[in-house]
Formats: sequence, C-alpha cells, structure tokens
Amino acid sequence: MKFFLKVILFAVFYSTIVSCSKENLVPQDIVLNDFVWKGLNAYYLHQEEIADLADVRFNSDNQLNAYLNTFTDYNALFSSLLISSDVKSTLIEDYTTIVDPESRAAFTNGLEFGIIADPSSDVDVLGYVTHILPNSDAANKIIARGDYFFAIDGIQLTRSNYEDILLSGSNSFALEMADFDGTITTPNLKTVLLEKQNYTYPTTFLDKIISVNGDNIGYLVYNNDFSNEYIVDLNNTFLSFKNQMVNKLILDLRYNILGGSSAHNVAELASMISEQNPDATLIKEEWNAKAQLWFLENQPDSLVTKVPKTVGESVNINSLNITDVYMILNGDNFTGSSSVELLINSLKPYINVHIIGNQTSGNNTGVITLYNSEDYDFPLRNETHTVALQPKVLSFLNKDDQTYENGFTPNIPLCENEDVLNLGVIGENSDPILNNILEYISTGVAVSNTNCNLNDFEYLYNSMDTQRVTNTGVVIKQNLPNPK
Repeated sequence: MKFFLKVILFAVFYSTIVSCSKENLVPQDIVLNDFVWKGLNAYYLHQEEIADLADVRFNSDNQLNAYLNTFTDYNALFSSLLISSDVKSTLIEDYTTIVDPESRAAFTNGLEFGIIADPSSDVDVLGYVTHILPNSDAANKIIARGDYFFAIDGIQLTRSNYEDILLSGSNSFALEMADFDGTITTPNLKTVLLEKQNYTYPTTFLDKIISVNGDNIGYLVYNNDFSNEYIVDLNNTFLSFKNQMVNKLILDLRYNILGGSSAHNVAELASMISEQNPDATLIKEEWNAKAQLWFLENQPDSLVTKVPKTVGESVNINSLNITDVYMILNGDNFTGSSSVELLINSLKPYINVHIIGNQTSGNNTGVITLYNSEDYDFPLRNETHTVALQPKVLSFLNKDDQTYENGFTPNIPLCENEDVLNLGVIGENSDPILNNILEYISTGVAVSNTNCNLNDFEYLYNSMDTQRVTNTGVVIKQNLPNPK
C-alpha cells in the first residue's frame, strides 16, 4: 500500500529486551522458531494479549532460546502465539508459492449452477442454472438462467453421484433438461450438449445503464477480485459510466470470488465510485501499540491512505460524482469479503452506501508478509529456508475513525439463497433482487423479502462456492522498519 523508508533504529520494539535483538547469533536448530517469535512480537496485531509475546517475558537470549527449544515444531509455536479467534494469520511453508493474482482462467463449459434436493424423491437431485459465462461454450447453446436439469448422458443425478458426474466427470456431456413447478420435476425432452474449454474470465460480467425517474444508474456485475489484473479495465468501465452521466451505481457482487485485493486497489476503486479531493482520507491504519507509537512519532503519513487520483503512476482515475452506491453482497450465504467491507467503510463518510444482502462478517484487519531478515523484507531474507509469516498486523478505520469488527447491517436483507422458481434475467427487472433495488431507488422505501424458501427446498451445492477465495484479510505491502 505504501512503501516506508528504511530506518536504522526501531528501539521502541525492543526497549525492554535489547539482548534479544537479531544481531545476536541464533542457534541453527531454532532459527525458524526465533523468526516466528520475533516476527509476531514485532508486528502481530494482538501482541499485547499474548503473555509469551510480551516484551518483558524474557530477560536474555538464553531465556528466549530455552523457551523456543521447547517447541520442536515451528507451526505449533506459531499457533500457540495467536489469539484463539484468529483464523486469518497464517504461516507459509514455501514463500515461492506467494504470487500476485493473475487473470482468472478455468477449464469450463461456462455453466454456473446450483443443486437442490428433488422434493419428490429421497435420492434424486435437481440442477438449476444461476448464470452462463459470457463467450463460453454454454453461451452459444440454448440454455439460460432459471433452466433446470435432472440428468446427464442418461444418468439420473442423485445425492451420491452429482458431484462426480458434474465436477469430475467427462469434459463433454449432454444435460437433460426438465420443467419444475416447485413440487414435480417433468423431463421435457430437451438436451444441451456442453464441452469444457480453456476460458479466461472477462473483467466485468455485465455493465449497463438503467434509467429510473431521471436517474442514470450504472449497473455493474463484477465477479472477479480487485487485484491489479483488473483495476485498469474497471477504470475504463467507469469512464463509460462517466460519459453516460451516471449518478447512482449498483455494484452487484452476488457471484463474486473476491480475494487477491490490496488496500491500495480498494482505495482506487473507492476513488472511481466517488470523486473526492485528493487530500481526503479514505483509510487509516491502527497497528499494535508499539508499532503504532513508532509510526506516529516517525512516519505519521504512512498510517493514512489518501484518495488516489491515478491507477498506478500514470493512468487518471475516472471518478463518478455520485451520492449513492448500492452493493449487492450475497451469494448463497455469502456475507462479503474483507476488501468489500473496507470499501464500504472507506466510502461511508462521503456518500450513502446502501447494503443489500446479509450481515457482513466484520473482517476489518490487514495482513502482511514477513520474511526472515533483519527488516522482515524479502531481499535480505535467510535463504536456508522458505518459511514466511502472514500475520494480522493492523485494523482499518475510515476518516471518522470508524471500524467494522462487528460487520455491517444491510439496508435490504436478502434470503440466504435466491428463489430457484423466480431467478429472472440478470440486469433486467425480472430479476427480483435488482427490481427490489430499483424500487428502493425510486421510492426511497426499503422493502425486504422475508418470505424465504417457502417450498422448503434443501440447497445442496452452488458452483460458486468452490471458486471463492479463502478470506484471510486485505493484503498490504510495505517495507518495514528494522527492529534493531
């Protein structure tokens, strides 16, 4: 996010345990344990809550080494030094596997679908189409959102076989379609031949302008992450919206995989959504007490992300001058990601952010990669091993010092699952979710659908679930002070 200047002295980190600094020779058999303890002692967000990470825990290198020698497994040491609720901090065995997100690609036929239990059977299941990927094999076939299928190549889909057939089966097959009234499944003799192909996902699934009572509403269905791979193309989409005088935005993330996002990318997207003075603050950082104190005394500007005006160093951001953004967060039980929550929190002081979906999770922390070097940076790393740490190191706040550890409550709650009997067409008023938002924009009245799953369907699977990236927090990248 921001690249700090190197410093020679970071005395506050080890003011009480000077003798434990990295300049002392570490016994070879505890090099990894030493790295784990000192990295977490320096930067772990919850360092003050862990007794064994306290600066006064050890009076000498010998005491620290004796403690570290009690752990034969550095993974066990790492786990023991985290608070019990921390599921985001991770230890990476091989840092060469850490790569920047690339263009999303897959070997797929383009069919995205869900599976429910057939209400008329204890064994059979029924597939329904949630959406078709643009320019895929399925996009060239007569099949659409809301269609149903019950068999493949003459084999009835059941609870026990649908995963093997649909996910691990043949690269080409014939879907056997059916009509479904909520109770009875009736084969309709229609078949759809599908074949998996190498596929690269487009940046946007759909973008269009919807006019409602004089408002030009930009509608953007975005299914990818917010990484550098897509940010320039997103900026071009916002240029199109800007040229068409968009004054409200609907950001539809119901089929979004998320992940792969940095705080800087989130700030760039926030700047696209709402035009603000470049001196305006979007994001503030709060590290553990001793790191925070050092930054406040030496680099206070490094704790603040201002409104960026360019993507990268040279491409001007196309900012919309809007007052309202509407974010559809839910997929099936999907509560949004840390990057979306950071986007919401950053925008809240400036514009009206309307949340449509489920209560969000409260992922308000950032992680950083620490390498075993004097400054925890990559170039001077210890090359005798490939272990790296990715601990939680900070909490995010907005310009008004608001954070979101308890998540965000939606303006319009949605059912946990879309109604398989009434999916409509994405981007059209027939889509109940979009239609509800357009009514909300038009009338100002938020109407929630509380009549969820009236048919008591058993939802067994959704193809988007396996594509969503594990949410470990927003990634930040920065050179850290040397803690000697």
